[in-house]
Amino acid sequence: MTVAITIGEVRGGGPAVMDLAELLSTRLLVQGNSGSGKSHLLRRLLEQSATLVQQAIIDPEGDFVSLAEKYGHLVIDGAMHTEAELQAAGERMRVHRASVVLNLEGVDAELQMRRAAAFLGGMFEVARAHWYPVLVVVDEAQLFAPAAAGEVSDEARRASLGAMTNLMCRGRKRGLAGVIATQRLAKLAKNVAAEASNFLMGRTFLDIDMARAADLLGMERRQAESFRDLQRGFFVALGPALCRRPVAVRIGEVETESRSAGPTLLPFEPAPPPEEMRELILTPLPDRELMARPARTPAPPPPDILAQLAAHAASAAVEAEAEEPPPQTPADRAEQRRRFAAILTDILRDEDAGFRPVHVLYQDFLVRCRIEGMGRQAMDMPQFRRALATARAGIDAETAEGEAWQQAERIATPLPDDMRGIFLLIARAAMEGAPCPSDATIARVYGTHSLGRARRQLAYLEEQNVIVLRTDGMGRRSAAVIGLGWETAPSDPNGAGQSTV
Repeated sequence: MTVAITIGEVRGGGPAVMDLAELLSTRLLVQGNSGSGKSHLLRRLLEQSATLVQQAIIDPEGDFVSLAEKYGHLVIDGAMHTEAELQAAGERMRVHRASVVLNLEGVDAELQMRRAAAFLGGMFEVARAHWYPVLVVVDEAQLFAPAAAGEVSDEARRASLGAMTNLMCRGRKRGLAGVIATQRLAKLAKNVAAEASNFLMGRTFLDIDMARAADLLGMERRQAESFRDLQRGFFVALGPALCRRPVAVRIGEVETESRSAGPTLLPFEPAPPPEEMRELILTPLPDRELMARPARTPAPPPPDILAQLAAHAASAAVEAEAEEPPPQTPADRAEQRRRFAAILTDILRDEDAGFRPVHVLYQDFLVRCRIEGMGRQAMDMPQFRRALATARAGIDAETAEGEAWQQAERIATPLPDDMRGIFLLIARAAMEGAPCPSDATIARVYGTHSLGRARRQLAYLEEQNVIVLRTDGMGRRSAAVIGLGWETAPSDPNGAGQSTV
C-alpha cells in the first residue's frame, strides 16, 4: 500500500512527494546549518502525516509542543518525570497508540540524554503484540548520538547512543521509523547516520560537512559547494521514499507555529527630540526613591586566589587527618563490612532503587555512612559497585566472607559492572539450590522494566562461559555456574519477580 504526502515542490515545478510507507522502512536523515529550515521541514512532515501514522517526537528545545493544539499530541515534560516513568511512558504510548511529544526544554544536556534514552528504550522494548508503525522524529540528533565524547558522563553517552543506534539499526522490525535531524553531520555518530536511506540536505557551509553530504547523496566532491548556495527552506532530496536522483525541493507551508521562532526586525518608532529624550532618561530620582535604594559601596579588591587555594588545601588536609580512622583489627573490618551490607540492604528496600543510576545510589550510600559516623570516604566507587552487586544478589555479610562465595566473586570480576549483579544473583540461587530467578527478578536487578532485555543479559552471560542455561520439557529454566558445580532448581522464567533483599 502506497500512502503519499506532499512536503513541498520540486525546483522547476511539480509537487515533492514522499512515500510514507517506504519512509517507515528506510528512515530519513535531515541535515542543515542553523537557520536552514530543518525544524520547518520536520513540522511539515509531521503535520502531513499526523492523521496517517502514530508519531513520537524527541524535542530538546520545545519547538513542537504546538502540535498538541491542532493534532492532539500528548506533551510529556521531561523535567517533571523520572527515567523509570519515561521508560514506562514509552511502552504505554505504543500500547495505546498515542502520538507524543517528549519536551526536554530546560533540561541540562546529560539529563536530556538519559531521559531520551529511557523513553526510546521503552518504545523499543514493548511486547511484539504492540509493534505498530511509529514515526520517531529526533531533532538535534547530534545531542543524543554524538560522534565524540563531550562534557557528559560516559554512562549517559553510552545509554543515549545505544538507544539511538537501536532506533536506526534495529527499529524497523519493531515498527519504529527513525527521522533524525542534525546541524552538522560531522558531530553525528556515523553508525547512526549510515542507517538512513533517505536524505534531505539543506544549507551547509563547512567543508567537512559539505563533503560528507555529497558522499551520502552520491554526488561528486566538486558539486559539494552547491550546498552553500541553497536558500532557506530548500533541501536536496534523495532516497527510495523521495526520488532516485538528487533533486532540489522547496518545503511547503505549515499550519502550526514554533514557540521559539527567531527575532524579526521591526522599524523604530519616531524618536522624541534629543532634549526630551535626555529628560526622560536622566531625570533625577525623587528623594524617597533615593532613600529606598541603598548606596552602592565599592566592591573590595578580590582576594589572592593562590592564598585561597593554599588555605583550602591546608584545611582539607587537617580535616582528612581528623577523619582518618585508626588501624582496624580483623574484627573491626568484619563489623564494618556488616554495617556496609546493612546500609546497602536498606537502600535496596526502596522499590525504585533498582532503576536509579549507580552514582545516585553511591551518593545516598555515602550520606548514610556519614550519618552512621563512618566518615566521608567510607568506600570508593569500584568497591561500592562490587558491594552493590553482592547486596543485589541478597547475600548477607557472613556468607560473603565464606570461601565458596569468594570463588563466585572472582568469576564475576571480569564481567561488566552492570552484569555482575545478575551473575551473583544466579550464583546465590545455584549455591543454595533455590529456583532459578525469573525474568522479572533479573530485570529488576539489571535496572530495567523490560523482560526482553533481561533475557538478553542471560544470553550474554552464557556467551561469556560463566553459566549454562537449560530448559526442561515443562518450559522451566535452570542455570548452572561453570567451574563451581552449582545449579539452581528449575522454575518458570515467566513467574513473578522475587525480592532480592
